Amino acid sequence: MTATRFCYALIPFLLLWGAAACTAQPAGTRKASVYLNQEGFAPAFPKTAIVTGAAAGPFYILVERGDTAFRGTLSREYLSTNSSLVTRRADFTALQRPGTYVLVLGGGERSMPFRIAPDPLRNASVSLLKGFYFQRSGTALDAAFAGAWARPAGHPDTAALVHASAARPGLPAGSRWRAPGGWYDAGDYNKYIVNSGVTMGTLLSAYEDFPAYFDTLRTGIPESGNSLPDILDEALWNLRWMMAMQDPADGGVFHKLTNPEFNGMVLPHIGSEPRYVVRKSTAATLDLAATCAQAARVFEKFGTELPGLADSCRRIALNAWQWAGAHPAERYQQEELNKRFDPDINTGGYGDADLRDEQLWAASELFITTRDTSYLPVIRRELATGMRIPSWAQVGFLGYMTLVRHQALLPEDLRPLYRQIVDSVTLLGARLLEGRNTGAFATPMGHQRKDFAWGSNAVAANQGIVLLYAATVSGNPEFRHAALDNADYLLGRNATGYCFITGIGHHSPLHPHHRPSEGDGVTAPVPGLLVGGPNPGRQDQAKYPFTEPEQAYVDAEPAYAANEIAINWNAPAVYLLHALRAWSLQKGFRMAPQTPKRILNEKPAPRP
Repeated sequence: MTATRFCYALIPFLLLWGAAACTAQPAGTRKASVYLNQEGFAPAFPKTAIVTGAAAGPFYILVERGDTAFRGTLSREYLSTNSSLVTRRADFTALQRPGTYVLVLGGGERSMPFRIAPDPLRNASVSLLKGFYFQRSGTALDAAFAGAWARPAGHPDTAALVHASAARPGLPAGSRWRAPGGWYDAGDYNKYIVNSGVTMGTLLSAYEDFPAYFDTLRTGIPESGNSLPDILDEALWNLRWMMAMQDPADGGVFHKLTNPEFNGMVLPHIGSEPRYVVRKSTAATLDLAATCAQAARVFEKFGTELPGLADSCRRIALNAWQWAGAHPAERYQQEELNKRFDPDINTGGYGDADLRDEQLWAASELFITTRDTSYLPVIRRELATGMRIPSWAQVGFLGYMTLVRHQALLPEDLRPLYRQIVDSVTLLGARLLEGRNTGAFATPMGHQRKDFAWGSNAVAANQGIVLLYAATVSGNPEFRHAALDNADYLLGRNATGYCFITGIGHHSPLHPHHRPSEGDGVTAPVPGLLVGGPNPGRQDQAKYPFTEPEQAYVDAEPAYAANEIAINWNAPAVYLLHALRAWSLQKGFRMAPQTPKRILNEKPAPRP
């Protein structure tokens, strides 16, 4: 059932229960408001709601028929550093009996109904992973799997044009290049290697960290009946496109496959604009090297189902590393290219001037996959550059994750650096934990104003991944609880009152900046997509009702700076919610190193 239909079904119930807490209005416009995870809570999980506009005093948790199941006292006031809001916390962790409840304040204000259930994150986590299916390029989405959002195939990309910036001897401008498949990057219909890199690294890491969990997870995609885990079937759809973007003549990787301009708000099969593969870049090439090196060891155990794939991934990764070593500073600078080549390309640039993090990630993946120690000098050098929350332009943490996951494979002389990794992850987690303890919404998200950047919801999800790793390397369960707080943030415990995943919760976005959702004629948007979230930068110049950082969000299609979707935002949310679901189902957080069966004997190319 979609969120829209669910809300319609609840209307009579809401009229009886009174005003809803999580509406499009921000906190402060009613007498009191309650913000909580709209998908519910596992019995043993911490449980917190945030209240604005309420005086000190008691709160009550009632079962549907009106009996009191729990009584608590609101916390002291917390002043937000990201808006003018003042909040109190309602902690009901001690309530563990499954059921459907409402939270009632002393003045009579009520929350929306919420659940305590053994598996409350199932719908959100599965929907997020299936969201990638709806982003597939070059294939029709059948109603048997896509439901109301079925659509014809668009952009086969079997004969893309070689842009003048990508031409070389033997491959002139205007010649044809075959690179089908892949995911549409965001709300547009273009495909970008750099953003695919961080997305794939996150999804493959989720599988490596939770293989037993994902081996049995099915999401209702066309491949769900085969012997591969669905998360790998989905990743394979994009991996094969990424592999096709490497020039086999030299190992370099085209930066993107794109229209010259963004499409209109139509379905992908409408329109016949030319598509181009555009200039090779070092960032794209290192991202492919890292992705394929990781994919080689992930898919190696599926050699019967996918014969030769792991070997192909290894070969592509090595060739990409060699090209990057020979071209260490081929940066994608779109404005400069447009001065030199026609046609102009005005789609997403994903230009990156600092490639140290890409070098760290690629070297880490290649070392773990090949066990060749000649990658270690790059790892040692780039570990000194510091640790940051992951993003498309900061992929170094993916390298840290791989080195932690496969710590048993590290040589003895790298042990001091491993200790440095552990200390850095723990310190970064501690900083996030401090923000969670003092922030107005009791989440690590928002511990500093710059959290509310373009794609702030991905910041929250990636912070959650960092916190899960901090829990693993330190043994401190508070880090895992803090990761859960950021999941609660994404699912409704935030200053906007939105659950930020389409089709999930009782108040989620209906008008994302997403061409299939706008062009398909279906009232409800494509489900399972994480929108960008609050962004006071408002680069779209759309009309926002509120501009303070944690409230700078509007559910409107023109607001692409806050309400677009993107694969690199969905991926960390997939990791975070599935990790927490595995925890709630007591499937553990396994990080067992998987030693490759065969070690490559080829000497790696010169380091970048």
